Amino acid sequence: MEPSFQTSFIPKKPMVQERAAQSYPIGILTVIAVFILFAVALGTGGLYLYKVSLTKQIGDMQEQLNTAKNRFEPSRITELQLLDKRLRASSEILGKHIAISPVFEALSALTLKTVRYTKFSYELGVEKNAKVVIKLGGIAVGYRSVALQADLFSVKDEGKNFIDPVFSNLTLDDKGNVLFDLEFTVDPSFVNYKQMVLTKSETGSGDFEVFP
Repeated sequence: MEPSFQTSFIPKKPMVQERAAQSYPIGILTVIAVFILFAVALGTGGLYLYKVSLTKQIGDMQEQLNTAKNRFEPSRITELQLLDKRLRASSEILGKHIAISPVFEALSALTLKTVRYTKFSYELGVEKNAKVVIKLGGIAVGYRSVALQADLFSVKDEGKNFIDPVFSNLTLDDKGNVLFDLEFTVDPSFVNYKQMVLTKSETGSGDFEVFP
C-alpha cells in the first residue's frame, strides 16, 4: 500500500490585502457652508457688541438728562408751565373779543353835523371769520342830510371799513326831522380786540371800549 503524503499549503504572503488610504477632495459646497457659518457667527458677535455699546450710551444719556433736570427747581418748572397755559388761554380769549371803538371813531369822522345816531347794536356771526353786523337808528335834518350822509360812506376813506351801508325806514317826526335806520357790516379784523391792542401799542394812542 502506497504511503499517503499530507501536504500543507502555507501561503508565503498574507491573505489580507492592505488597502491604501484614499483622500477625498473638499467640495465647494462644504467651503461655502463653513464660510456662511463663520459669517453668521461673526455677525452675531458684532450685533451683540453693538447692543451692549448702544445700551451703555442710552444709560449715559439718561444719566446726563437727569443731571440736567436736577439743575432746575421742579417747582419753578411747574410754575412756568402753568404760566404758559394761562398766557395761551388769555391770548385765545383776547382774540375772540370785540373792540367797538374803531366803529365809533370812523362814524365820528364820517357823520355830518346835521345827523346824529340814537341807537346802536351789533350782531356776531356764528361762523368763523363771519362779518359783524352793525345796526343804528338816527335822526337827520331833512332828506338832503340823509342823502349826503349816504354819499360820505362811499367817498371818504373812513367809510372803507363799512361794507354795504343801507339807509332804510325813512320817516318824518312831528318836527320835520327824518328818522332812519342804518345797517352795514364790518370785517372781524377791524373790531378785533387783540389787533386793537397791538395797534394802540404801536401808535401810543388812548383807550378804547371793549365788548365781550
